[in-house]
Amino acid sequence: MLLFALPEAHDIGAPLAQALNTTLAPLEVRSFEDGEFKLRPLTPVRDADIYVVQSLHSADGLSVHDRLCRLLFFMSVLRDHGAARITVICPYLCYGRKDRRTKPFDPLTLRYVAQIIEATGCDRLMTLEAHNVMAFQNAFRCETLHLEMATVFVGEIARDLADKPLCVMSPDPGGIKRAQLFREALETELGEPVEFAFRDKRRSGGIRTSGAFAGDVAGKRVIIVDDMIVSGGTLLSAARAALEFGAYECVAVAAHGLFAQGSETLFETPELSRVMVSDSVSTARATGAHIVSGIPALASRLLELMQA
Repeated sequence: MLLFALPEAHDIGAPLAQALNTTLAPLEVRSFEDGEFKLRPLTPVRDADIYVVQSLHSADGLSVHDRLCRLLFFMSVLRDHGAARITVICPYLCYGRKDRRTKPFDPLTLRYVAQIIEATGCDRLMTLEAHNVMAFQNAFRCETLHLEMATVFVGEIARDLADKPLCVMSPDPGGIKRAQLFREALETELGEPVEFAFRDKRRSGGIRTSGAFAGDVAGKRVIIVDDMIVSGGTLLSAARAALEFGAYECVAVAAHGLFAQGSETLFETPELSRVMVSDSVSTARATGAHIVSGIPALASRLLELMQA
């Protein structure tokens, strides 16, 4: 087994290697004046079972497309030199939100990304909390491994936030299944029931509208669960609604902290007592978010694969 981490994913690759009791395989990285680059493994890869770490978000001067292109080229090099199998460890997978057509002539960008990743030699791809699990699984023809965000967060929530009655809430109808699974995992961890709530929401043309609220949140610490935070508007709106219905306080929990312009409001408002995200997106560390490492969950799943 060889574990590679592209340089921009070293913040995930290095602790993952440590958790797996191994070292990162060496590779050469060269950047040229015109923006082109070269990635080269510095160890033989023929007949090897290879794992490549790359998270597909914009950061450190590299766009989503830069990171995707570097991953594609590196997988191609590995295939050219005889790798037996390539598993991509991609904590954050780009274009997960564009998984269906909602308007005439809409693209299915998630499927297109899946096709080009497969075309360059990926045998298996692991990600953390896809936007839509069914769409993610259907987009890829290679083996997919989906790590639910509950495996990252429920332990810390049970340890630090269970001194009050809890309620897990979905901020929109599309996230109900995610929040239900999170609630079930939290109930298992705590050994006691946890309430559930959700709020209706629609988005079209970038305009968000909210509707009915369902669930008993009065006097409870409400854990608002979503797959990602971009502007944070959906989470903040859900927190305000929960507080209007008598919630004790609200905590936002998301697998991926993208934190686009305007998201700083989340850390300035009293409506949210805490914002928790994983370390799948490196830029989240520069915000006021509480970071919960997904490395133990990733390592545990990988060890299961390697021992199978």
